[in-house]
Amino acid sequence: MIEVEDIPELRRPIVVAAFEGWNDAGEAASSVIGHLAEAWGAEPVAAVDPEDYYDFQVNRPHVAFHEGTRRITWPTTRVLLATETGFGRDVLLIEGIEPSQRWRSFVVELLTLAHEVGAEMLVCLGALLADVPHTRPCPVFTTAEDPELLERHDLEPNTYEGHTGIVGVLADAAAQSDLPCVSIWVSVPHYAGGHNSPKATLALLGRLEEILDVPLPQGELDDLARAWERGVDELAGSDDEIAEYVQALESAQDTADRPEASGDAIAREFERYLRRRGDEPQG
Repeated sequence: MIEVEDIPELRRPIVVAAFEGWNDAGEAASSVIGHLAEAWGAEPVAAVDPEDYYDFQVNRPHVAFHEGTRRITWPTTRVLLATETGFGRDVLLIEGIEPSQRWRSFVVELLTLAHEVGAEMLVCLGALLADVPHTRPCPVFTTAEDPELLERHDLEPNTYEGHTGIVGVLADAAAQSDLPCVSIWVSVPHYAGGHNSPKATLALLGRLEEILDVPLPQGELDDLARAWERGVDELAGSDDEIAEYVQALESAQDTADRPEASGDAIAREFERYLRRRGDEPQG
């Protein structure tokens, strides 16, 4: 069950959602929600009952002192309302942890709330680990199922096949309930994905800005992204194997960015790298 406070009539609301866990490499997606919530002064208006969806042995509650009182905070998913966005629309921000169970009921609760407040669009954010170099812009890909969104933003339908997370389930359920949905994913270098990646967060925020066609606050993200890149530079500089691997990724990325690039050309770049290491690719 989702507990909802009194929500006023909203101005052409948009919902933006991200979840910690499998969908959140480098905490890039969840950090967008946290960043916007702070920048806009968003306030909680709803929360999912964690008893229904979370395994507390997997996502344990936290205990801490607050104003002299010892309190337990339970893992959950919250909905925050931002009304001071600066572009004439209200935004509901969904932040939480990928649930442990009952995913279909979970997304029904969130989408029911979205429909009740008159949401015009859902934007799902995700981040994944990939073979990309930290020295280049983080690749971002955007998909949708709604024909109008596909045409308006010049997008391609989602052709992914394989395992999915709560972001994929939520996006699919939105499409089935006639709520236009855009999914934005960013690739995070897997060798640097163990910690917060503000460069990937900034890339997601930039694409969200394009989709909404409004300026979004960046705050200190640009400085944090540069600091993160310098830190990974130091990591790569201290390990010859990582440095060589980064160079191979850079070469492949630069090849992919050329107008005449092809899948075969990109594959050849990796084959050269493997041969230098004495490892032939396995067919």
